[in-house]
Amino acid sequence: MSGNIVVHHLNNSRSQRVLWVLEEFNVPYEIKLHQRTPEMLAPKELRNVHPLGKSPIITDGDITLAESGAIIQYIINKYGNDRATPPKEGELADLYFTHFSEGSLMPLLVTRFIFSMVPAKAPFFLRPLLKPLFSALDAKIVAGQLDVSMKYVEDTLEKSPTGWFAGGPNPTMADFMMSFPLDAAAARAPSLIGPKTKAWVERVHERPAFKRGIEKGGKENYELA
Repeated sequence: MSGNIVVHHLNNSRSQRVLWVLEEFNVPYEIKLHQRTPEMLAPKELRNVHPLGKSPIITDGDITLAESGAIIQYIINKYGNDRATPPKEGELADLYFTHFSEGSLMPLLVTRFIFSMVPAKAPFFLRPLLKPLFSALDAKIVAGQLDVSMKYVEDTLEKSPTGWFAGGPNPTMADFMMSFPLDAAAARAPSLIGPKTKAWVERVHERPAFKRGIEKGGKENYELA
């Protein structure tokens, strides 16, 4: 599939949800695959596309755009044809969870990942010291907030008449944005997610558009993300 849009796709990154939304709207696009370095960083050649050198990045004609949230909103506005428009009663939930995904939930998940990664990557003789230290930090800083956040997600999906965050018949921007953190949580810490959240993740995975995005972009490895 080729067209005006080029997606600079980095393995194990937020660009997978960009592929999902493009497939959901049947927008022609081309993928340029980039691989992380052994240090799990984005390769330097991405700076030739955008000064920040991070993924995802899309180009659409003369437009170059980074940040997955901005990209998804751009795609919805230009190519969505109202297919991702929330119902009136779901507009606030759609707005909230669009920003909650990266503003509240992802920082907690990333902090937990860092707290687990630092002892694991440390010299072996330091690990017995660092592991309980970072476990205590996680318990003090992250665990309580993460439990409350995931319960809020579960309660919201429990109340949704359709299982989508905005309560409409189709996924909206909130669902596209929440796909990365909830996928990561389901893969790395399944005990965090409740039955409604688990059902939401499974429902996303069963979308033909999501499956096509995985086929083209590659399955994420959240053990490394």
